[in-house]
Amino acid sequence: MRWPWQRKKEPKVEAPQAQPETDIEADFEAEVEIEAEADDIAALVRATVPDTDPEPGPEPEPEPEIEPEPEIEPEPEIEAAAEPEPEPEASPLSSSWLSRLTGGLAKSSARLTSGITGAFNRRKLDDDALEELEEALILADLGAAPAAKIVADFAKTRFNKEVTDDEIRQALAQQITAILRPVEVPLEIDTSNAPHVILVVGVNGSGKTTTIGKLSQHFTDGGHRVLLAAGDTFRAAAIEQLQIWADRTGSEIVAKEQGSDAAALAFEAITRAKDVGADIVLLDTAGRLHNKADLMDELSKVVRVIKKVHPEAPHDTLLVLDATTGQNALSQVEIFRKTADITGLIVTKLDGTAKGGVMVALADKFGLPVHAVGVGETAADLQPFDAEEFAQALTGVELAD
Repeated sequence: MRWPWQRKKEPKVEAPQAQPETDIEADFEAEVEIEAEADDIAALVRATVPDTDPEPGPEPEPEPEIEPEPEIEPEPEIEAAAEPEPEPEASPLSSSWLSRLTGGLAKSSARLTSGITGAFNRRKLDDDALEELEEALILADLGAAPAAKIVADFAKTRFNKEVTDDEIRQALAQQITAILRPVEVPLEIDTSNAPHVILVVGVNGSGKTTTIGKLSQHFTDGGHRVLLAAGDTFRAAAIEQLQIWADRTGSEIVAKEQGSDAAALAFEAITRAKDVGADIVLLDTAGRLHNKADLMDELSKVVRVIKKVHPEAPHDTLLVLDATTGQNALSQVEIFRKTADITGLIVTKLDGTAKGGVMVALADKFGLPVHAVGVGETAADLQPFDAEEFAQALTGVELAD
């Protein structure tokens, strides 16, 4: 799956230029003329040399001895040896998104499938087996409610039938895909009333600032003009990090010294975006503990100020969730959406320490759009969420690349 703005942007195809052909013809004619002149001169020289000095004719024979050209042939060997060097460097980047996702969910998948592999090998799916399956799903952070739904479906369609662990995984992938499919919603950008303002919130350490940087890369690659607002004024490191992303992506940035008022910065950033004609504003916010009322009240103030300068904004309020927190992500969504009217989720850190099953619990309980998932540090490691790919990676079903 690709970002929607990347799908809409068609590459420009320039008409083939006819000029090079005429230039080549002209060069060819010039070369023919030069060769003709050279032949005339050579004929004159040949006519002259035999008359004046026929004897020294043998003297040119030393020329074969002078020819050291064969010894210069090591050069092609150096080039041939140098050619393979770029290949090893490209290998980490050549891994596909699917393989990175599968690698990132390997631990979650192992946790889920360990309770299945072997236990259901050529065994009837009776009450005891269904109970074991439900326990395995809960331990894999899918949540009690989704686990109960999945097991209930198994009881209806496969009860007392002999099944293999592979059949169970395949069926699980289908069930999880069905739960996740409704939240597979691309992040759409509307620049008809620019700037399109995206407010990014989350707890400390969830990866908000890095996610903003990655989004800015995708947006600028899609042809949009982006302005970054360093609204996490509590941390100097966050301001510096956003400045690096701004330099890297060619985006404009509005930042103030550490400790500045975040709401005032938001006002200035959106005003600036209007002045310079930016398409998108990505507004960072300070990491907040969702159980601290005063910090959440300050976030409400930022939202109110945004609406004063742009009544329709923020157009998107994205909550960034760290997948390693497991079931704690549910309480974060609960509190943040009361304060900031969350419109969508981005789930980060789906690496070896992630509890990927929580995605199923989030989808089942809240039904909020999941716009993207991240598996690493680079912009390429943040991609649109695909329910089927995720379900297959989580259950250990082989993915078609």
